[in-house]
Amino acid sequence: MTDLTWNSLLTDQLTWHWTNQLRDRLADLTDDEYFWEPVPDCWNVRPRGTGTAPVQAGGGAMTIDFAFPAPEPEPVTTIAWRLGHVLVGVLGARNATHFGGKPVDYESYEYPETAAGALARLDAEYAAWTAGVESLGEAGLARPCGEGEGPYAADPMARLVLHINREMIHHLSEVCLLRDLYAHTHREAS
Repeated sequence: MTDLTWNSLLTDQLTWHWTNQLRDRLADLTDDEYFWEPVPDCWNVRPRGTGTAPVQAGGGAMTIDFAFPAPEPEPVTTIAWRLGHVLVGVLGARNATHFGGKPVDYESYEYPETAAGALARLDAEYAAWTAGVESLGEAGLARPCGEGEGPYAADPMARLVLHINREMIHHLSEVCLLRDLYAHTHREAS
């Protein structure tokens, strides 16, 4: 029996999903799909000054829609919005806090203007996250997350890794579902 290493098991969970269920499904994402709003009043990533959400955050030409507190029910979010959330709140902030990445926040982030730009950033953030997790080793997984994780500061890094795995699988599966809906609502008439 080989030695059980939690580090490789935690990394493999996300890597398997990325390789076998996700990344190939995003390869040909178009700009139209990226910004597509399947229902009225979606939250999206929009050119600066064109949004209607109470909060339009972003440091570049594009902003992301938000509200604090979020309305009930919360608006449906687009692929661009979901990828923006993954790039900033899921991977970007954690890469910055734990693995030497550039600090990011929703207010100053320069959101991608194209699907290709978003996917390139997603690939880079994913690579940084997985390399960072791999570098932790068993001792690193046991250490506390630290101040950058707010109320979870005392929790072990392994808990954060599991949380990020859930967030990635959850949100990127939603992106795949939106792609399926887009494909079925934009079929060319036979």
